[in-house]
Amino acid sequence: MPAKQRQNPLTQKAPGLDKVSTLLAVSSCKGGVGKSTVAVNLAATLMRTGAKVGLFDADVYGPSLPTIVRPANTDLFSRNELILPLDYEGMKVMSFGYVPAAAGGSGAAIMRGPMVTQVINQLLTGTEWGELDYLIIDMPPGTGDVQLTLTQIIPITAAIIVTTPQELSFVDVVKGIQMFDKLKVPTVSVIENMAYFQCDACDKKHYLFGPGVRQRLVDQFGIKNSFEIPLVPDISRLSDAGTPLALEEPDHPVAALFRDIAESTITEIRRLSEGGAGAPQMRFVIGRGLVATWPDGREQDIAPADLRRRCRCAHCVEEMTGKQLLDPASVPDDIYPTEIHPMGNYAVAINWSDGHNSSIYPYDLIASLDANA
Repeated sequence: MPAKQRQNPLTQKAPGLDKVSTLLAVSSCKGGVGKSTVAVNLAATLMRTGAKVGLFDADVYGPSLPTIVRPANTDLFSRNELILPLDYEGMKVMSFGYVPAAAGGSGAAIMRGPMVTQVINQLLTGTEWGELDYLIIDMPPGTGDVQLTLTQIIPITAAIIVTTPQELSFVDVVKGIQMFDKLKVPTVSVIENMAYFQCDACDKKHYLFGPGVRQRLVDQFGIKNSFEIPLVPDISRLSDAGTPLALEEPDHPVAALFRDIAESTITEIRRLSEGGAGAPQMRFVIGRGLVATWPDGREQDIAPADLRRRCRCAHCVEEMTGKQLLDPASVPDDIYPTEIHPMGNYAVAINWSDGHNSSIYPYDLIASLDANA
């Protein structure tokens, strides 16, 4: 089911996007994690639900879309000063890699940042996307000027972050979540790509890069929608052949995973369009403590010291082992919050009077607390 239409405040500046309902960014903070493969297969899966879908490759330095999606006709035309997107099996696609060499395209670009953002802006907002339920934006890796510019020029509805299970990747995921949070773009799911390998001769999952970080994402950020995609040769084989697995082999187990990702994405975007039902409003009341007001009107009192002692940040809990580093007795009973603000779609960030900043608490944890604990 298509997501609810989101009003585009930049319609006059971005005429090509005026009929696009949902802008979904697929992002990663480092390259080589399979972000583009995930973006293409997610787009294909959404299209199989009956939605009208477009896919934009925002990586000018090394565009991947021409390799993993190969339209029958790659000639570019314009109409009413807008570029007509290419068609791939009913999906509208655009990438700098499709631009003819005479216009500076065809392959990786060698250019400075300001020109890159100008090219991306022209291709994204100057393409006649028409009526789309979802436009998937395959973001370039990182958290730099291009990502910031894209988020500023268009009203991105939500983001999906793609990573791999290594410890270093967890740090990158946190950077990505924090970047989108500062830009007021909620992260609706995290995908661990190449999470494990399962050989033909056994049913055991071999975690080649370690156990992953899914549980820590739940504990620290409250992100419920996290998925593991295994290391499967079929994905690479079909991507190299220019055919998404989700289209070529819809009965494949990995295609089923992409259906789960698509369903959770649709659900979360619908929830956002309805005002983010389920998130409480948090405030501090002198003499009462923290007060969480839930969407149904119920008020919940929370002892500030209890919440402070439950912080799961790297300073309070050892990331690798989960060992408690914070001594609960070191937290004064009269501690109070100095700043409270939502963190993404599932948690709240609090700065404390003891100088501890950016403690992040999932709403599920808050809902479970007793003020007298």
